[in-house]
Amino acid sequence: MFLSSEAILRRGIVCQTVQKQSEHKQILCTLLWMCTIVAVSSTDAIHAQNPDPVSRPNIVVIVADDLGYGETGMMGNREIPTPNIDSLAARGVRCTAGYVTSSYCSPSRAGILTGRYQSRFGYDVNPTGKRNLLPEAGLPQSETTFVQKLQDSGYQTGLVGKWHLGATPELHPLRRGFGSFYGFLHEGHFYVPGSINDPTSFQGVMTMVRDKALDTGTRAREGDFIRGNYAPINEPAYDQDNPVLRGTDPITETRYLTDAISEEAVQFVNQHHESPFCLMVCFNAVHSPMQAKLADAQAFQRIEDEQRRIFAGMLSAMDRGIGTILDAIDEHRLRRNTLIVFLSDNGGPTKELTSSNQPLRDGKGSLYEGGVRIPMVWSFPTRLPEGKLETRPVLSLDIAATALDLAGIPSGNELDGVSLFDWIDSPLAEGHQTIFWRMQRGKKALRSGNWKIVSPGADEPFELYHLASDIGEQRNLAEQQNEKLSELVKRWQSFNLQMPPLK
Repeated sequence: MFLSSEAILRRGIVCQTVQKQSEHKQILCTLLWMCTIVAVSSTDAIHAQNPDPVSRPNIVVIVADDLGYGETGMMGNREIPTPNIDSLAARGVRCTAGYVTSSYCSPSRAGILTGRYQSRFGYDVNPTGKRNLLPEAGLPQSETTFVQKLQDSGYQTGLVGKWHLGATPELHPLRRGFGSFYGFLHEGHFYVPGSINDPTSFQGVMTMVRDKALDTGTRAREGDFIRGNYAPINEPAYDQDNPVLRGTDPITETRYLTDAISEEAVQFVNQHHESPFCLMVCFNAVHSPMQAKLADAQAFQRIEDEQRRIFAGMLSAMDRGIGTILDAIDEHRLRRNTLIVFLSDNGGPTKELTSSNQPLRDGKGSLYEGGVRIPMVWSFPTRLPEGKLETRPVLSLDIAATALDLAGIPSGNELDGVSLFDWIDSPLAEGHQTIFWRMQRGKKALRSGNWKIVSPGADEPFELYHLASDIGEQRNLAEQQNEKLSELVKRWQSFNLQMPPLK
């Protein structure tokens, strides 16, 4: 039996009385005192190894979908206000060299959840449409998510929004460490119920879809529904075999999906604020299809282009939703004990969404900076500096390592990410000195210090850029800096030998 300090004190008073009665009883009392001290010390040791679950920090990861590097106010955009994302940056660390490990949704998310380069387990693919239903399309069961480790240690865990890491029962979020799930399993979803074959079916939104049947660059409008030939493919049937789920049960969701995801996240915080929790909020905004609530689109009448106006409404709705989540955290006075990370899963597709990745080159699907350098904020008022601009590379894989560090859970040596707390306060630390990329169609890249090599496709030669002087990757220095090029190519090859063959 373990005794409190008050009980120990009372026991000591009793012992003093007994001591006066007999020497024999004094010896017994002394032994009792010593046993009590040992018991209390043992309790302290146990708590040191297993931190009090109530006091352990909460972890909230907010993932935007296809959000360009230059689209938020914190990154200098004055066209579309994002006050809540900006406020998070003001109370945290804004990373101007935040990176993801793929410029496509699914492999990027596999890296985030495992803290490992997804290429280590051969997950370089990005399943779309019916390919989501294949057994191999998703995060392999051989991999353990950091959320699973948190759940095993007593955390309440939840995912709201987009999953895109497997649609078979074995790969469902509830089997990967999440105690609750609200959202959908594939790459995208319409924001309100309806069909592109019936423009009048979408209620309360302005919609724009891709239609290759039109002449290139032209548009056709019917009320609040617009068709346009502005991107390489037609609008996919996002909702096919892809219902909104609560747990494993399909539901009919009539709320605008960005609002629904925000409200579900708030509900999770309200339900679990008295215990440590890990919540992942994975918006499908601003991923296509382009659908904004009419009021949000109309608020941007000053934007002449209708496509851009819809995008602005979608981004504004997501920012507003993030504000409601932050308000819920503040309402329960959790901000000072909560790590909040905000990032995009990859760069934005400009033609599809009007996304701006400026001043970076290219966007989604590319391994130039516009595809993999993303907006990123880390906020934890008691542990991280507020209003800090961090220019050293920070990797999405660091989320897993940092979360486990905060929870007091050993991460082992298998993670490629590192805890931000291992180096953020050291001005001499350099962050990730080497970052490796490998993607479908033979795309390859590696950053080492301020140097970066990129091969844009199979059999394409590596290009060489110096990011400190050329963040837009406009000056290929491969011919002038042949030795540096050769050094980095060998380093990429060495990394690649650690990975299974590219499928």
